[in-house]
Amino acid sequence: MKKITYLILGVITISLSACKTDAKKAANGKLNVVTTTTMITDLLHNIGGDAINVVGLMGSGVDPHLYKASEGDVAKLVNSDVVFYGGLHLEGKLVEVFEKMEKTNKKTIAVSNALDEKELIGSEYFASNYDPHIWFNVTFWKQITGYVTNELKKLDPKNAAIYDENSKNYLEKLSKLDEQIKTTISDLPEDKRILVTAHDAFNYFGKAYGFQVVGLQGLSTATEAGVQDVQELSKFIIEKKVKSIFVESSVPKRTIEALQASVESKGYNVTIGGTLYSDALGNKGTVEGTYIGMFAYNVKTIVTALK
Repeated sequence: MKKITYLILGVITISLSACKTDAKKAANGKLNVVTTTTMITDLLHNIGGDAINVVGLMGSGVDPHLYKASEGDVAKLVNSDVVFYGGLHLEGKLVEVFEKMEKTNKKTIAVSNALDEKELIGSEYFASNYDPHIWFNVTFWKQITGYVTNELKKLDPKNAAIYDENSKNYLEKLSKLDEQIKTTISDLPEDKRILVTAHDAFNYFGKAYGFQVVGLQGLSTATEAGVQDVQELSKFIIEKKVKSIFVESSVPKRTIEALQASVESKGYNVTIGGTLYSDALGNKGTVEGTYIGMFAYNVKTIVTALK
């Protein structure tokens, strides 16, 4: 796999050297935007609308922690005017590619740059030393919306009014989402607000909405859960009388099934409360295929299972 990565880096370097470094609009005059995760792709669609061309590298159910750039990604990256990515080493395998692109003056923007590091949750699992799952705090996502809007305006001033209007409308929707989340959670007693999932993608959610969050695999899916992890978490579930645990769409179901089996072997019944969307949105064209729809679905699933 390293050979493929180096091949991609080489092709990108050669291709970019042959291109002008300033923004080269597509034939239709629109800005060519490449995004990494589905959450960022959805965000750019909401802000840019029909004024930009958006191409996402990752699809539904794709784990950004483990995603490796393919040879097919080269054309997308080389032909882009700007690349928006999560940052904080969320896209672990793509970091080297983005660093090489920056050295060739290709515009790459980490949306996490919108946030104050003091607000981030520390993590020893990532080279950035921070938890990269920042989309699970709606307030953060609103800040990122403003940041991305300003970056688009710098790159494409003639469409600034469009970006501003789209951003204003989207921010209003995000505010409504935040209120909806709080209302739904208010139905769940505080002592029931314990969220056990396959990996720690929901710490920002927990901090923002008052949940204790425990992930079986830690913050990165690149680290596998061992027998001891399963045993310790099963004891925690029994001690706290947790009613349900949750699968994640981008993480193999077997990890949570193993945890459920361990709990039941100790004489306690815990159900699998459903599948949550963590590192990727749902299928394109569905409600869960949007950031707002995904978040609302997750919260409803969590509250319903834990009540």
